[in-house]
Amino acid sequence: MKSVWIIAAVVSVVLCGCQQQTRNIDMVNDTGKAVMALDYRDFDQAATAMVESLIQSGVLSKPGGGRYVVATGRIVNDTMQRIDTDQLMAKIEQEIMNSGQVVMTSAVGGRGATDIMIDEMRYIRDSAGAGEFAGETLPQAGQLIAPELSISGKIIQRNIRYDQNTEQVEYYFQLQLSEIARGLRYWQEETLIGKRGDRRAVSW
Repeated sequence: MKSVWIIAAVVSVVLCGCQQQTRNIDMVNDTGKAVMALDYRDFDQAATAMVESLIQSGVLSKPGGGRYVVATGRIVNDTMQRIDTDQLMAKIEQEIMNSGQVVMTSAVGGRGATDIMIDEMRYIRDSAGAGEFAGETLPQAGQLIAPELSISGKIIQRNIRYDQNTEQVEYYFQLQLSEIARGLRYWQEETLIGKRGDRRAVSW
C-alpha cells in the first residue's frame, strides 16, 4: 500500500512540473531561442519577404483593370523535414488577395482542387443523385473560371559543416509566378534563411 502512495506522489509531482513549464507564446514578439529546424517565425519571415517583392514588382497590376485569377501550383519540399507547404502558401495567398489585385481559384491547383466540394457537386450533378437537388442550385457546365497565373516553388535545405562542433543549415525559399496561357514567367524570388548551431542539434 505504501508503494502505491509513493507512485501516486511521484506522478503528481511530474504532472505539476509539466504544467508549470507550459506557457503561451507571444506570436508577435517571440523572444524564444532559435532552433535549427524551420519554425513559424521562419515561415512568416520568408512569406513576408516574398509577398513584399511580388506586390512591389507591379506584375499583379492587370492591364485594363480587374483582377488576375491565380492558382497555387506545385510547391516542392526538398528538405529533411516533414513540411506542410500549405502552411507557407496560406500566408502568401492571404496577403496577395488582401492586395485587391488577385483572386485565388479553389477549383484547380498543384494538388487538385483545394476545396473538394467544387468537384463533389459536379460529380453529383452528373450522377443519379442529381434528382435530389433543385436543378437551378447545381453548378452548371462552363461556369468555372480558369486561372491566368500560377504560383509554384520549392524549399531547399543545405547542411554545411562549419567547424568541428558547429553546423550551418541554409534554407532556400524559391517562388515564381508564371502566366499559364503562354508559359511566361512574370516574377521569381529566392529568400534565404541561415542558421548556425551545435552539430548535435537536429534540423529535421
